[in-house]
Amino acid sequence: MQPEFKRYDTFEEYSARYAVKAPSGYNFAFDFLDREAALHPERPAMVHIGPDGTRRDLNLAFFSEQSSRMANAFKAMGIVKGDKVMLVLQRRVEFWVTSLALHKLGAVPVPSPHLLTAHDVEFRVNKAGIRACVVEEDFVERIDAVKDACPSLNVLVRVGDMPAGDGWNAYEAGLAAASPEFPRPADAACGEDVSFIFFSSGTTGMPKMVVHNHNYPLGHITTGVYWHDLRPGDLHLTVADTGWAKSIWGKFFGQWMAGASVFTWDYRGKFVPAELLRVMAEHGVTTFCAPPTIYRFLIREDLTQFDLSKLRHCTTAGELLNEGVFHAWKEATGLTIYEGYGQTETTLQIAAFPNMPVRPGSIGKPCPGWDIVLLDAKGHPCPPGEEGEICIRVGNGKELGLFEGYLYEPEKTASVLFGGYYHTGDKAWRDEDGYYWFLGRNDDLIKSSGYRIGPFEVESALVTHPAVIEAAVTGVPDHERGQAVKATVVLGAGYEPSPELVKDIQNHVKRVTAPYKYLSTHRGVPARTAQDHKR
Repeated sequence: MQPEFKRYDTFEEYSARYAVKAPSGYNFAFDFLDREAALHPERPAMVHIGPDGTRRDLNLAFFSEQSSRMANAFKAMGIVKGDKVMLVLQRRVEFWVTSLALHKLGAVPVPSPHLLTAHDVEFRVNKAGIRACVVEEDFVERIDAVKDACPSLNVLVRVGDMPAGDGWNAYEAGLAAASPEFPRPADAACGEDVSFIFFSSGTTGMPKMVVHNHNYPLGHITTGVYWHDLRPGDLHLTVADTGWAKSIWGKFFGQWMAGASVFTWDYRGKFVPAELLRVMAEHGVTTFCAPPTIYRFLIREDLTQFDLSKLRHCTTAGELLNEGVFHAWKEATGLTIYEGYGQTETTLQIAAFPNMPVRPGSIGKPCPGWDIVLLDAKGHPCPPGEEGEICIRVGNGKELGLFEGYLYEPEKTASVLFGGYYHTGDKAWRDEDGYYWFLGRNDDLIKSSGYRIGPFEVESALVTHPAVIEAAVTGVPDHERGQAVKATVVLGAGYEPSPELVKDIQNHVKRVTAPYKYLSTHRGVPARTAQDHKR
């Protein structure tokens, strides 16, 4: 899967003919996991660090057998092909086993974050028609609080030390009693059948239900093999909770198909940057992916105290990477951070890859296999330097890794899949060399005195101030300018709010970014060029 390319122009030539073809009737649990486990049962698949620090080394044979057992157990509990099953399992091994078991059974996992409230659970269960749930013991109370208001929910499974009872099945008991053999059914879910439903983050309106099919895992070959640069024997850590699609990007399919092991640290409670660095050093993590927020915390630690000598490749996604963080990490570790862009609705779309020159602040170039186009408000392709909406040209049939649509919401699906394109709703511009520069959501851009200001641009300036760890920028109504730019910041240790600090941060932003992003009074609309954007 890894061609020998030394320069990006070689990779670009390769990408023009790159394609991943989905075999007929593909189901990852049978066609990859069980087949590979039969050939290489001892091949490492996961290093799991429990909340108490206990390490477990798990191979492909473990996941193959355990998923077959749980497929039989779930079948005995009454779960059948097509049932939607909510999973709230954080970073437990049971998340992987359960997802694979449901795929063998033909049921559909609906990963969900542990932070959901009882009200959130009720909304999601009823919106999706969820029939079963598999949750941790400390989540049971939230299910019990709303189950009477959820008529479709009638199979309850809890993971942990609690025995069966009160309408709940015990995961461990079901696993122990089940057969380790689960032959592939004649009508096994595969290909275009539904494999996952992810609730979107709901940046505008209520969360939508994103549907992916059983060919979806193959779209992550690009993620694991090329972007994460994984090789057999690598130990890869993606910092992500299993309630979100990002965990599937970095903790599952692409990593195993690349021959690597997934490193899973199931920490509970408050995130402690030094603890993450200690765990990475102690267990020899070789490749690492985390959102920029994590990198911002890590560069504030004394990195010389941790042996990161085995770490060789770093990536980031989920939000935009500030240039200052990029340089600070590079200076401290010698490692480049390769940025990537995609959505819950897709696999990786645009990225910076190894062996191509990286431009800090850019999300890179289109991934092999994706036909990315920037379109203006009239649906015309944008020239270099002009901002537009990131769109994917859809050929005959959907691209591998592109979602099927929004469950039960054909009008919302039609609002983004039309005219031969999938419209992401995200804005970017492209420079003369084909690098993409992210601006934000269409509806996030702040319009002030005729200027269009991307919140990320101002946030990037804010977090370069030594007092600021995190920043969120929004537009607020202003009778003179239409909108004014408002920033909310999180201060680092040793800094206290004061009028003097506010003024210093404001002056800092004016020094490091265009003045109109701080306070715009000019009524004209500026011409936008690639060079303007770079400044």
